Amino acid sequence: MTPAPIAVALDAPDLETAARWASLVTPHVSTVKVGLELYLRYGPDVIATIRGASGVRVFLDLKLHDIPNTVAGAARAVARLRPAILTVHAAGGPAMIRAAVEAVPQTQIAAVTVLTSLSAADLATIGIQGPPEDAVRRMAAQAVAAGAPALVCSPQEVAAVRAEVGPDITLITPGVRPAGSDAQDQARVATPERAIADGADLLVIGRPITASPDPGATAAAIAAALRRVGAPGRGPGAAGSGRR
Repeated sequence: MTPAPIAVALDAPDLETAARWASLVTPHVSTVKVGLELYLRYGPDVIATIRGASGVRVFLDLKLHDIPNTVAGAARAVARLRPAILTVHAAGGPAMIRAAVEAVPQTQIAAVTVLTSLSAADLATIGIQGPPEDAVRRMAAQAVAAGAPALVCSPQEVAAVRAEVGPDITLITPGVRPAGSDAQDQARVATPERAIADGADLLVIGRPITASPDPGATAAAIAAALRRVGAPGRGPGAAGSGRR
């Protein structure tokens, strides 16, 4: 059975737990995501441990944000780990995004638009006026023009971003919460089924899976629900399918 287009966020307190979660969910999902906390605590070796014998695709979510030369160097430094996806902040600007894309052509660079934890009020406090959707669309268009093959946005903006950038850009959506789940620190959320219907290619789901009593069973249940609505079973390296 084709794994579901889900990246399970392995935000674990230790490497042993992260590796256990990865082994439990890998039969059901296409991707696992390693974030800043785990990477900074254990270093590059965490990738090999998480990938293990399964060879599951690894999404390295470092959200690089610096001057273009520094981001290009950082991207090259982690390229040897063979991540399927590496994130940079779209707010770093077109030159920074272009530098990352050119530095690691074998890795899919995903430009993060507006963090899913930020509300319209939060954005206003940092000088970004208007609805989050407007900021997301502007950042998305600029990132794609700079060569980004993938974007990260909340599921509440995914339909608008798909309309903005067309079918060939991979859209990754964190802030995905199954019906009945606690939103926790996410301000802009939607269900997995809604996110897929609106045009997402890869859903990032963390605590609803990893904090459950049986992460493997929970991942399997969400994957089955997505199959019922016809979600594509593509890996994160695939571009949009033009199905929208």
